[in-house]
Amino acid sequence: MNPAPEQHDHRRLGRALDLFDTDPLMGAGLPYWLPDGAVIRHEVEEYVRELERLAGYRHVYSPVLGKRELYEISGHWSHYSDDMFPPMHLGPGADGEEVVLRPSLCPHHALIYRSRAHSYRELPLRVAELGGMYRAELSGVLGGLTRVRAIQLNDAHVFCTLDQAADEARAALRLIRRAYADLGIEAARYRLSLPGAGGKYVAGPAMWERAAALLTEVLDAEGLPYEAVEGEAAFYGPKIDVQIVDRAGRESTLSTVQVDFHQPERFGLEYVGADGARHRPVMVHRSVVGSVERLVARLIEVYGGAFPAWLAPLQVAVVPLSQAQVPEAERCVERFVRAGLRAELVGPERGSLGARIRAARLVPYQAVIGPEEAVDGRVALRLRGGRRLEPLPVAEALAGIGAGVRARSGALWSESPL
Repeated sequence: MNPAPEQHDHRRLGRALDLFDTDPLMGAGLPYWLPDGAVIRHEVEEYVRELERLAGYRHVYSPVLGKRELYEISGHWSHYSDDMFPPMHLGPGADGEEVVLRPSLCPHHALIYRSRAHSYRELPLRVAELGGMYRAELSGVLGGLTRVRAIQLNDAHVFCTLDQAADEARAALRLIRRAYADLGIEAARYRLSLPGAGGKYVAGPAMWERAAALLTEVLDAEGLPYEAVEGEAAFYGPKIDVQIVDRAGRESTLSTVQVDFHQPERFGLEYVGADGARHRPVMVHRSVVGSVERLVARLIEVYGGAFPAWLAPLQVAVVPLSQAQVPEAERCVERFVRAGLRAELVGPERGSLGARIRAARLVPYQAVIGPEEAVDGRVALRLRGGRRLEPLPVAEALAGIGAGVRARSGALWSESPL
């Protein structure tokens, strides 16, 4: 029997498992991460950075503030200001600067590209960042981690030639599918998001047609079924949205791939071609896992708190049978921690053996140490789900667990961990 939707609601589980919470003094839509939730967030961020690095991306940092003029150039101010926080005035009177909390990272990355001269030999240039951005969401739509006002976004922009754009968009889609497989997430559907009547979109019918045709070509080439939906495009161009559905049946966008001819023109971006002339690059926007907040919400609901070992806040609970085994258990914890694993002593002061085992039921590994194990330097491993292994040396247990964690495996134990 599948659990009822409310049993895996990330808001309830996130608080019950001490992953995140909110406080009225911080404000609505501004959750804070507790230590165990911060572990999951950190692991996800490191996973994404490694995935992007292996795919040829270079990572940058950019500020969460920008002058109002920056967003006037990008088009956000005229097309997206309803979703932005009001400007902050720096300095006295009307002559003071106005700065804005950024609603997206793309204008900053455009400036980073523009700061240096580029040749066609450098393209495609892939710039990635896990960065903060802010949306002035109405209080009525805020909820848990899925709809927040302060967003940590996995974002990237590929600056490339027109001939490279389709291949880069296809590569981005493949990266998204790889990440979903590794994380245990399923896409509900793919959506080609197009402009709709009455929306705030930049002008240029030819630009929109060219971008939409390119994304359609990409979806067809990848053999992905999709729906074309009007009214869901970004203000500067069409996009591929990867949709997910939560346990309550609510649909949302997690990942995107977008083709942008607008901002390269607005910011005057150029590269020197093989002919020695200056050309305009195409800007491919892509987010492999979207916002970290929405991703972790999805992971909470998918796993119900029983996270894969590499994501689990606590990976190994070391459980001595009695007080006599506590010194050996402490040494065992130290060895696990020094090896880079998250391990903790769950001693007799926390109750009976049965009570401690039950309390650690979501922990991937329980290393039980009785009198015989303490003498021989072994542990009796209990795997989450109930499987028990014969007692084995601590070094062997450590190697087996460590190998699975490093591989980000969904399996808890391999018969040949070494």
